Amino acid sequence: MQHLDHDRLVFLALGESEAADGEATHLDTCGHCRGELETLQHVAGLGAGTQGLTDLPDPPEHVWQGIVAEIRAAEELPTLADRRPPRAGEQVAVQERPVTTARRRRGRRWPGWATTAVTATAAAVIGVAGTVAVLGTGGDEPTPQPTVLASAPLAAFGATPKDASGDARVLGDNQLHLHVANLPNVPGYYEVWLIDPRTMEMFSVGTLSNGSGDALLPIPPNVDLRTYSVVDISAEQYDNNTRHSGDSLLRGTLTG
Repeated sequence: MQHLDHDRLVFLALGESEAADGEATHLDTCGHCRGELETLQHVAGLGAGTQGLTDLPDPPEHVWQGIVAEIRAAEELPTLADRRPPRAGEQVAVQERPVTTARRRRGRRWPGWATTAVTATAAAVIGVAGTVAVLGTGGDEPTPQPTVLASAPLAAFGATPKDASGDARVLGDNQLHLHVANLPNVPGYYEVWLIDPRTMEMFSVGTLSNGSGDALLPIPPNVDLRTYSVVDISAEQYDNNTRHSGDSLLRGTLTG
């Protein structure tokens, strides 16, 4: 069973978009993906609940003592250089190397527990970044999130398999946020268009690198989205032809 992409689960946990029909069915039947989504939603909720916090109490002394003990234990582990047998004529000097919490050593490998802790922390920060505004050191106001000006569900078009889907959102900072899923494999690439449905005039916004995932594409500030209201994703060939191929995969109309 192919699991949902981790980045897609992050977007779902943050409420950035709704689960497509195929994704919802997968989450109903896959305990692994459902559990990961619930964990990400829990982390996002914790982050949102701390948005108003500016002053935190100092951690207990035993926490710092435990950190210092772990650092000292890691520093005492032998390295490959320590185990190298002496060369002929080489004198081996034994030297005491005191350990302090403020001292850094270049070339040391982090122990496994440290790598695991940092990886878990980084994942939590990335997962919550879209929901929780970062508080500045000087007590600055949280950075506002871009406003959604319009949105459109993207449905399979023409002969495209019906499990292909997506959604589009026009953000207030002149960007088009796209999420697509299950686009059929093509020999060329995917291109994104905005179309005037009355005249069928169109222009390209950009390209997608994958048939499933998320992308942010810039929209020219002088574009009237009331006129160019249709979002179209097409399959294109590497043929130096800048016009639409006529092979549309997904299409939807912006509202809002």
